[in-house]
Amino acid sequence: MKSTLINKVLGLPRPIKRLISVLTDFTLLSFAVWCAFALRFESMAWLPSEKQLWVSMATVLVTIGAFVKLGLYRAVIRYLSEHAFLAIIGGVIISSVALIVFGFLFQTLVPRSVPVIYGAFAFLLVAGTRFAVRAVVRWRGDKVKDGVLIVGAGMKGMQLASALAQGTEYRPIGFISMVDSNHKSLIGNLPVYSVDHIEKAVRKLGASRVLLALEDSTPVNRKALMRVLERLSVPVQTVPSMSELVAGQARINDIRDLEIEDLLGRDPVRPDAAIVAQELFGKSVMVTGAGGSIGSELCRQILRHKPKALVLFEQSEFSLYAIERELQSINQIEGLEVSLHAVLGSVTHRRRGEAVMRAFGVQSVYHAAAYKHVPLVEHNVIEGIQNNVFGTWHTAEAAIAAGVERFVLISTDKAVRPTNVMGASKRMAELVLQGLAQRQSKTVFSMVRFGNVLGSSGSVVPLFRDQIRDGGPITVTHPDIIRYFMTIPEASQLVLQAGSMGQGGEVFVLDMGEPVKIADLARKMVHLMGLAEKDQEQPDGDIEIIYTGLRPGEKLYEELLIGDNPQGTSHPRIMMAREVSMPWTQVEDLLGKFARASQTFDCGLVIELLKEAKTGYSPNDEMSDLVWCSGGHGMGAEESGGKVIRLN
Repeated sequence: MKSTLINKVLGLPRPIKRLISVLTDFTLLSFAVWCAFALRFESMAWLPSEKQLWVSMATVLVTIGAFVKLGLYRAVIRYLSEHAFLAIIGGVIISSVALIVFGFLFQTLVPRSVPVIYGAFAFLLVAGTRFAVRAVVRWRGDKVKDGVLIVGAGMKGMQLASALAQGTEYRPIGFISMVDSNHKSLIGNLPVYSVDHIEKAVRKLGASRVLLALEDSTPVNRKALMRVLERLSVPVQTVPSMSELVAGQARINDIRDLEIEDLLGRDPVRPDAAIVAQELFGKSVMVTGAGGSIGSELCRQILRHKPKALVLFEQSEFSLYAIERELQSINQIEGLEVSLHAVLGSVTHRRRGEAVMRAFGVQSVYHAAAYKHVPLVEHNVIEGIQNNVFGTWHTAEAAIAAGVERFVLISTDKAVRPTNVMGASKRMAELVLQGLAQRQSKTVFSMVRFGNVLGSSGSVVPLFRDQIRDGGPITVTHPDIIRYFMTIPEASQLVLQAGSMGQGGEVFVLDMGEPVKIADLARKMVHLMGLAEKDQEQPDGDIEIIYTGLRPGEKLYEELLIGDNPQGTSHPRIMMAREVSMPWTQVEDLLGKFARASQTFDCGLVIELLKEAKTGYSPNDEMSDLVWCSGGHGMGAEESGGKVIRLN
């Protein structure tokens, strides 16, 4: 019954609730006046004279008017703040003064102690009722909100707690501090536990989830923290970074899944910003594949270094539209004043590339356009060669013709002793640039090789998240498969750093840290979402991990170096590989053969040429191109049992 009545009152229109507040205050203030006189005259039977009644009425009405003017009735009681508290104090002071003035005007007795007593009663009654109502409303709301523990007892954690308390979904129930001496202290009315007692805190407080709100400057051993969080039986999530909050890109209470660097369990790698800025500031820069995962992040990073112009070169209309719109927004919000140019085009069209570079006076090119998904390229061999090999060659020749100063190829660890067409095509692209670097010196060519990028299109992290949300199973190709991982921002920043170091023909390799076992990453994601793995030992678990077998061209282990003894550079996480190269005459001869094989759709000859070139290509499976085109060389379609489509 009480609950129904409260719900009805809370559901009233705001004007009606304001009217109720005014009438309640009128009654409380009248009672406060009576209490003040009754206490002063020490008579609980005290009744006002006619003049005292007029004084009381006038005082109460002036007080209501003061409250209106001070905005007290605009305040929502559920979110009553310090401003409302100050409005009550101001209104009560005006009211006490008004009581003295009206006593003088009506020439009636108002003892000097009465305004003081009245002011105290008025404040206690008006403020007390509001805070009591707020407590009831919040208590009712908190009953249906999930209790969360906040990891981080700094300013960011306190801001999050305040924002959640005002919301309707979560309520803060405690803090986890990275400083042991904060254990058993209080922030507001919330208990603080050290990180060593987080499991006890989750059980004792009944937390439904844990939110990470660590300051960017807080020294944290991410790997150790992740190990502790994995043991919890509740989901672990995070809030936006301080840079996103400052830029207005997110709010403190925007709860999201763990950042990818948290899953890696290590601190992100930072570039030398001064060196990168020197290479980009005030220059005209072009990014091919600007709408892709790596290309778009390169564009974001380059934009913040304030080049004179940034040319976005992209084949996909939708991807180009999306990245241009995003960059224009950043450009405007941050006042960068960079000239952005969105250009549709294919990297296989040399004249188009050269015309674009000349039109915008491009000085540096970052070539990120490529087909990079191993199974797709394995099923589409000719297109893979066209885009990855010829696309790189034509764009590089266009750069030379247009007088571009620096050209950086985004390569991959799959180019090292490749077992798939994608990796072999990227190694061939490296050989093309190494040959061009020997042929001329006007344009500086360099290559940057790194491993898997977490968060990119086709990455395992978004795939695993979707599979977990769908209730599983998680699909992993092999229980022992391992990969080197880096986040998109990390990889992009180090690409810019390495690109600025190039002198001509170098292959730079990014130190990716320790390799990660894919099955372990899947288990970590399951545990951090508050779920249990379903296996033989735990048949009642939530999410099962199944192994589907290696895909065509896939390796258990990836490598970053072909040769031994890489050379260090000025950045501790960037090495320079000593890789074999070919004279340009040999490269040019191979490109001619690749062109003829591609034009005749001779997939078998393409494979033989990849083996003949110094790519180290050694396929671990039969070719699996979906559209075999008959040719007279190498493996025939009929011999391999592939699908045959005759082209007239």
